[in-house]
Amino acid sequence: MTALSSDEVPAAPAVDVVVPVHNEEAGLEPAVRRLQAYLRDHFPVSARVTIVDNGSTDRTWAMAETLERELPDVRAIHLPAKGRGGALARAWLDSDAMVLAYTDVDLSTDLDALLPLVAPLLSGHSDLAIGSRLAPGARVVRGPRREVISRCYNLLLRVVLGVGFRDAQCGFKAIRADVARALLPLVENRRWFFDTELLVLAERAGMRIHEVPVDWKDDPDSRVDVVATAMEDLRGVARLSRRLLGPDPLRGLRGRLSQRAAPGLARQIATFALIGTISTAAYALLFLLLRPLAPTPVANAIALVVTAVANTVANRRFTFGVRGSGGLAGDHLGGLVAFALALVCTNLSLTFLLALRPDATRTTELVVLLAAGAVATGARFALLRALIFERRRRIGQVIEIPRRQA
Repeated sequence: MTALSSDEVPAAPAVDVVVPVHNEEAGLEPAVRRLQAYLRDHFPVSARVTIVDNGSTDRTWAMAETLERELPDVRAIHLPAKGRGGALARAWLDSDAMVLAYTDVDLSTDLDALLPLVAPLLSGHSDLAIGSRLAPGARVVRGPRREVISRCYNLLLRVVLGVGFRDAQCGFKAIRADVARALLPLVENRRWFFDTELLVLAERAGMRIHEVPVDWKDDPDSRVDVVATAMEDLRGVARLSRRLLGPDPLRGLRGRLSQRAAPGLARQIATFALIGTISTAAYALLFLLLRPLAPTPVANAIALVVTAVANTVANRRFTFGVRGSGGLAGDHLGGLVAFALALVCTNLSLTFLLALRPDATRTTELVVLLAAGAVATGARFALLRALIFERRRRIGQVIEIPRRQA
C-alpha cells in the first residue's frame, strides 16, 4: 500500500457520531445511510459516522464493513464483547474528533437535534450535552409502560444521587474529547448504566451539562430488554451511591485539572475588574431607581445586596474558575462578608458626607458611594480569592478544562 502524503491525509472531523450496535443486521444499513446522508447534506460542520459492533452473532459486522467501504466518512470498529458502554468508550477514546456524540441505531431521536446538541461543545460553552425527552419543549411518542419506567428512574436519580439533569437514558449524547479522556477512566460500568454513571461523575466534578429537548419516537422493534435494563440500572444506582459515599473518586481528576488550568492572578484581576465594572454600573442604576422610593441608606443596602449576590456568582465562575454547587453556600457567605464590608464603608462615607453637606445632591451622594466602593473593592478581591479560590484549590476543586479551538 502506498503511503499517503501529508496533503492526502484526511483531516480530523469536528464531530464523530458513534452508532453502537449488537445484532442489528436488519436496521443497520438504512439507519447508517440515512445518518450519513443527513450529515453530508444538512450538517454544517465536518462529521464522521463510526459503527461499533459489540459482540454481534449475526451479519451485523459484515454489513458494517460493507458500509465502511461504500460510504465516505464512515468507519467500523468490531469488539468481541457485548456492552454499549464499552463500545462507546472504545470509539470515543480512539477518535480524533473534537466532539464525540452517539445515537441509537433506531434513530428514534430526530436528527435535527444534532446541531443544537453539539454546538455548545464546539463553542466551548459546555462539557457534555444530552438529548432530553423530559425537558420542556420535548415531543415524545412512546408507550405508557416505558414512559412510567423512564420517569420513575430519573426521579430516583434525583432523590438518591441528587442529580440536576432530567433524562439520563436518552440514546442521544455528546461530549468534548478532552472531557471524555478525563472522565472515561473513572466510569466503571461498560453496559447500560454507563450513561448514568458518566453524567453523575461529570456533574459531581462541576462540569457543565447542556440539555436539549428532543423529538423522540419509540421504536416498536427495539431490542432493549426494558426489565433487565431497569434492574441493571437499579444495581448501578446502589453501587454508585456506595462509591460516592466513600473516598472521593474525583479528587485526583479535580487536582490534575486545577493544576493544569487554575486561572492566574493577572487573569483573575482582569476578570474581577470587568465584573466589578459591570456590577458597579448595575449598582448605580439600581440606586438611582430606588432612591426616589426609599431613604438613601435603604436604597444603598438593597442595591448592594442584589449586586453582591450576582457579583459572587460571576466571580465564582469566571474569575476563580469554580463550577458546580459544591461549597456554594460558603462562597455566598464569603460574598456577603464582602458585601458587609462594602456596606460599612459606603454608609460611613454617606454619614460623613451628610454631616458636612446636608444639602448634598443625589449625584454627589453617588460619587461618594462609588469612591467608597472603590476602596472596598481591593479588600473584596482579596477576601473572595482567599475564600473561594485558594481554599478550593487546596482541596482540588477548581475546575476549568482547557478548550480546544475548532
